[in-house]
Amino acid sequence: MKPFDGKTALVTGGTRGIGNAIARRLLDLGADVVITGRDRAGAEKAAAELARGGGNCRGVALDVADFGQVEAVIKAIGAVDILVNNAGMTKDDVLMRLKEDDWDAVLDANLKGTFACSRAVIRGMMKKRWGRIVNIGSIVGSMGNIGQANYVAAKAGMEGLTKTLAREYASRGITANVVAPGFIETDMTRSLDDAVRAGLMAQIPMERFGSPEDVAAAVAFLAGDDAAYVTGQVIHVNGGMRM
Repeated sequence: MKPFDGKTALVTGGTRGIGNAIARRLLDLGADVVITGRDRAGAEKAAAELARGGGNCRGVALDVADFGQVEAVIKAIGAVDILVNNAGMTKDDVLMRLKEDDWDAVLDANLKGTFACSRAVIRGMMKKRWGRIVNIGSIVGSMGNIGQANYVAAKAGMEGLTKTLAREYASRGITANVVAPGFIETDMTRSLDDAVRAGLMAQIPMERFGSPEDVAAAVAFLAGDDAAYVTGQVIHVNGGMRM
């Protein structure tokens, strides 16, 4: 028996990077996993690649900020035991140049999407009196970041939303927590020039960027029975960059 045998997990934005590593970890622990992406073909391809490593994985297209799409996907999946709200985007610029459309797009993807998906799964979790909601935040949601007012606002809002979910549904056996990564080795961070990487590395006591698997390990803990008494928390995975 594996810890998540018989559990269904939904990982939004699971086609690559951190979301993909989370999906892989949950598959390894026995969960049936559904990953989402904006592009159906891309989601199905990523799911097939994950399934080759073992486990049952499906890929579906989903715009997490579209309530109708979210409800339809959850209905097709059935009850979701573990929800990982990972989908998001960035559209960076300093405040005075930040466009209204870019503000709306980032808040929709990162915050409205978390609300929509959480609302869609909560009734099924309540019926089972068991559920895990793990939201992927960011170190910048706690400390701010130049040129990311929209993204920071969304991630800070996610923390408040998560704590409210935790208070509202704790008595039903449902936990809600945030995993807030620091700088992680992804396509985005690999594209940084050497000077920027060195400057960031100097702020990290562990002297390295994290891996997607570091984040996935924290998610797996919060999604399991060992974390049954952990709710409403923000778990930072940042190598000590913020303490």
